[in-house]
Amino acid sequence: MTKLLKKLSLPLTSLILLLNMTSAGMAETTVSAEIGFIFNTLLFLMCGFLVFFMACGFAMLESGMVTSKSVSVICAKNIGLVSIGAIMFWLVGYNLAYGIPEGGYIGKFIPWSDASKIDTGYADGSDWYFQMVFCVTTVSIVSGTLAERIKLWPFFLFAAILAGIIYPIVMGWQWGGGWLAAAGFSDFAGSTLVHSTGGAAALAGALILGPRLGRFNKKGEAAPIKPFAASSIPLVTLGVFILWLGWFGFNGGSQLAIGTAPDAIAVSKIFINTLLAGAGGVMAAGAITRLTGKTDVVQMLNGCIGGLVAITAEPLMPSPLASILIGAVGGIIVVYGTKFLFAMKIDDVVGAIPAHLFAGIWGTLIVPATNSGTNFGTQLLGVLSINVFVFVVALIVWSIMKATMGIRLSKEAEMKGTDVSETGVIAYSIRD
Repeated sequence: MTKLLKKLSLPLTSLILLLNMTSAGMAETTVSAEIGFIFNTLLFLMCGFLVFFMACGFAMLESGMVTSKSVSVICAKNIGLVSIGAIMFWLVGYNLAYGIPEGGYIGKFIPWSDASKIDTGYADGSDWYFQMVFCVTTVSIVSGTLAERIKLWPFFLFAAILAGIIYPIVMGWQWGGGWLAAAGFSDFAGSTLVHSTGGAAALAGALILGPRLGRFNKKGEAAPIKPFAASSIPLVTLGVFILWLGWFGFNGGSQLAIGTAPDAIAVSKIFINTLLAGAGGVMAAGAITRLTGKTDVVQMLNGCIGGLVAITAEPLMPSPLASILIGAVGGIIVVYGTKFLFAMKIDDVVGAIPAHLFAGIWGTLIVPATNSGTNFGTQLLGVLSINVFVFVVALIVWSIMKATMGIRLSKEAEMKGTDVSETGVIAYSIRD
């Protein structure tokens, strides 16, 4: 018994001291620099692995949305793009974004290195990891749009360029203290910087690549659903739930600190608003499709993503009701954005362009409605400059790749399915 009490005495004493420190901290809303450093670092790492888990969500969503003859390639693309993105963000991406001069346009083409100090507020490695998973999320958005007709290795090359150069440049304009930050542009967690960037790059690729064979008829109408039926709606649903989970890390971690009581309260509020915006997107998309026909589960799932993308630009300041409304508009944008793409004969296999590009623009432009420190003019400047830059550069890159190495599968390979032509690994024994 004596030995047991001795063993318990130190933990109990530490707990009492911690409680006393917590009580004092709540009153003063301050902690020591080292304690703040530890908590902030943990926020980056824990939220970072939630965002990393979104890679699983994207892989499942895309695998479920493509036809059953193209599932293995989607798996290869998703694990490949994460690997490429991580390497490129370490090699050049991080310092292109954070090595930018104040008010400038581009940083330094040098690898990341650790220079952690207590007074920075967090470990440099935790920040690199957190920012890296945002980078690979951007690349993931492109993957699903171009599925079932793009060659695997040309896609990997584009992924390297997007992760290593294009995304870090626009990221630096805002989060690296570049010219948009100096102008007063606000994008809390990346409705435009991440999601519209990925959507704009995907749109450029879809225009250069063209639609899948037989996807549209001469009148521009979508082909009957059967030849392009999703391989697994349950897989898509699981993927969306994983993305929704990851979004708490995406938005919550973007508070960038949890070493004080106000920061902890802010992260909690961000979690609530993120949840409600996704819910608003689901129900709005479901209601709209029901009014015009049958309730479309795919649009409900993409409506969730549209709602989450929309709230990402400002998940802290809105009230819960405002968050639901912002997310609901994001869901509606997804439904009508999908119809718009059909009318334009643009083939987006998973619906990433409406959910990420269109909803991302909406979420960024609506920020001044809840954040009095922003204005519509500056938000519009940021939306236009980022999306035009990314779209034009991506269009040039895709065009050069098409003219040199080729980016599209042959007709025969596309008809057989990308699993046969690109990996030789068949995901399902029964194919379309």
